[in-house]
Amino acid sequence: MSTPAGKDPKKNGKKNKTGEDSSEPGYRGFSRRGGGRASYVEMPPEWRGTTVQVCGLWPFGAGSGTPMVGVPLGRDLTTGAALCCDPISWFQRANLIHNPSVLVLGKPGLGKSTLIRRMVVGLAGYGVVPMVLGDLKPDYVDLIRVMGGQIVKLGRGLGSLNVLDPGATAAAAVRLTGGARAKLIADAHGRRLNMVAALITILRGGPIADTERTVLNAALRVLDERHPGVPVLPDLIRVIDEGPEQIRSVTLSRGDEARYRAAVDPLHASLLGMLDGPMGDTFAHQTTTPIELDNPGGVCIDISGIDDADAELQAAVLLACWSDGFGAVETAHALADEGIAPQRHFFLVLDELWRVLRSGRGLVDRVDALTRLNRQRGIGQAMVTHTIADLLALPDHADRLKAKGFAERAGMVICGGLPQSEMPMMSEVVRMSSVEERMIVDWSTPPSWNADVDRDAEPPGRGRFLVKVGGRPGIPFRVELTSAEKEVNDTNKRWVHSTTRTQPG
Repeated sequence: MSTPAGKDPKKNGKKNKTGEDSSEPGYRGFSRRGGGRASYVEMPPEWRGTTVQVCGLWPFGAGSGTPMVGVPLGRDLTTGAALCCDPISWFQRANLIHNPSVLVLGKPGLGKSTLIRRMVVGLAGYGVVPMVLGDLKPDYVDLIRVMGGQIVKLGRGLGSLNVLDPGATAAAAVRLTGGARAKLIADAHGRRLNMVAALITILRGGPIADTERTVLNAALRVLDERHPGVPVLPDLIRVIDEGPEQIRSVTLSRGDEARYRAAVDPLHASLLGMLDGPMGDTFAHQTTTPIELDNPGGVCIDISGIDDADAELQAAVLLACWSDGFGAVETAHALADEGIAPQRHFFLVLDELWRVLRSGRGLVDRVDALTRLNRQRGIGQAMVTHTIADLLALPDHADRLKAKGFAERAGMVICGGLPQSEMPMMSEVVRMSSVEERMIVDWSTPPSWNADVDRDAEPPGRGRFLVKVGGRPGIPFRVELTSAEKEVNDTNKRWVHSTTRTQPG
């Protein structure tokens, strides 16, 4: 029995035959003179291990409060325990979420892209192929290059993407037979048709007519029959201009040349505008660098060379990149289903989501379809933006409702520092306690001025995030980078590596 701290054991204890005090010390030791009583008791050191490793240390083992399945992101701010978390592992292995997707929110400069890059590195170690189909800043080029992945540059004078190229589908179709081959070819045809129609929609600023879509469908079939190689958009224009019978029949021209020209001239003009208009030569030539998903380091399509003011070209390239990337994914799944290639999973990164959604018509629908069908497609995804308000700032009401659904369907939400005005909208997506809301708002506090180095100190919320899954209590943690990661996590290169500034006066 322990002696209460502060009491003299000589008064309460018993003496043995030799007259020595035999009282047991308190948890701080004997309080008498020379007893060695400690004024401060340090916490015992803690180690983390699996149940196999620590099972023999009973009763000194304690259960962990954070999951140990997935990519190690950092340490819990409350307990100091390591947190392992990523949307694919928590969906596939841990069964903690029902959708392999994550929405990351936070003010600029607090480490959102750094967090996703850590997930990319960890998932690549698990065999998941990372895909950045349109790096706008760019934030992922250095990482994918260091991992040995493929870098594709697109933009004026940088590279071309042929939207009529079936890509990996053509080579895969040769290896397939029967229904699997027919389905793969039909899917490739549908993707090319939808892609050309989407480009025309972006160019016009309005939807394409049903008759024009029918003409495009017939013209693509004629190209497949007549063209020996991979056709390009000028070949498609030439076929429509020539007007073979397969195309004339769907226009109901009935042999009247004037009626045929009236039916196809608007489409013909739009296709010419794609080549000579704001989209330039980006889609006029063969694909410069085809996507290769056999590379375990993944693929990053760098479109940072396209100016933000060039909204039409940026939207068109994003749609084309997604179409080409998803086509490669479907091809990989088709080969795996037939036992020709191993089954693979993919991690799609949609960073700067607000810019993607505002780039042009059709992109909201593509993201909406992806958030609903990613489980069937074997794709995990990370959507990164600043606030929920970004998703609700779209001009079209229907698009705003769809964008809000992205957040509601996300398997998990990871929040960095956010302003107080964001909390009501956040509560509509995930339930948050007052303590969690106060923590997130505190992380958004601007840094203080450090007079010693003549610049701002590190923001209080940099690298700090809160993982929320439904109504469960959130897990606050801090991302910890290794020295190797710091070299590929510099998103301020143009500022850090700029020339020395001249001091005024």
